[in-house]
Amino acid sequence: MKLKFTKMHGAGNDFIVIDAINQDIDLGPEQWRRLADRRFGIGADQILIVERPATEGSDFRYRIYNNDGGEVEQCGNGSRAFVRFVSDKGLTDKRSIRVETMSGIITPRLEDDGSITVDMGAPILEPARVPFDAAGLEGVAEGRDTLWPITVSNKGQEQTVLVSTVSMGNPHAVQVVADVDTAPVLETGPQIEHHPRFPRRVNAGFLQIVDRGHVKLRVYERGAGETLACGTGACAAVVAGIRRGLLDSPVQVQARGGKLTINWAGEGQPVYMSGPAETVFEGEIDI
Repeated sequence: MKLKFTKMHGAGNDFIVIDAINQDIDLGPEQWRRLADRRFGIGADQILIVERPATEGSDFRYRIYNNDGGEVEQCGNGSRAFVRFVSDKGLTDKRSIRVETMSGIITPRLEDDGSITVDMGAPILEPARVPFDAAGLEGVAEGRDTLWPITVSNKGQEQTVLVSTVSMGNPHAVQVVADVDTAPVLETGPQIEHHPRFPRRVNAGFLQIVDRGHVKLRVYERGAGETLACGTGACAAVVAGIRRGLLDSPVQVQARGGKLTINWAGEGQPVYMSGPAETVFEGEIDI
């Protein structure tokens, strides 16, 4: 079958976006992996599927596949690409839309300056709901947060890192590091992702505090490896930093692929993420 697609990115986090409203899509994990392969396919961190909503009151349904072929609950940068796509394709004339995801409703909005703001919902902070298995562990209090010890191996040496556990509809483990450029993201990131304390695996965030309103961030994403930016990872990192007493909202997050702005008013309040989304090219592929 011939499949029409649009290649997009948000701060370097790149996507294949597929309109499943105007074309029939029936693909499995192997085909998603092929599409996302950077040598044998189109290449992407995630594949985003635009569908008709399943419930009244929503505008669209949004499905997300990582480049390993697995479906996941949420993708923050992808949600901005989603808004840009449905607007550019004339699928809606609304500036603010309600979008169904596996983890619930999100409400992204196209701003006058072309940037996109997404209400990502309130973060989930209870470890069991992230989910994280804290049984038998002694947490370390810092500010309003509790940090949990995770054992990893770095250059052949066992070490313990302290992580904040946050869910933004998908699970995150955030650690503060002195320098993101020298942090062992590629060595310890996969170990944290697959750590048995996280039954659904986890996105591993490495957060450097520049000042109370600016951070640098690298994220080793569950099922995708390190990406140039991670929207939900930026949200989770800022939530962790504010709860630990290290940051004040709003926070500018510098990822390797660009900048995001995160606003969070505190416990029980939604996280707002703002940033760019751009189309790279469009095409058609036999699959």
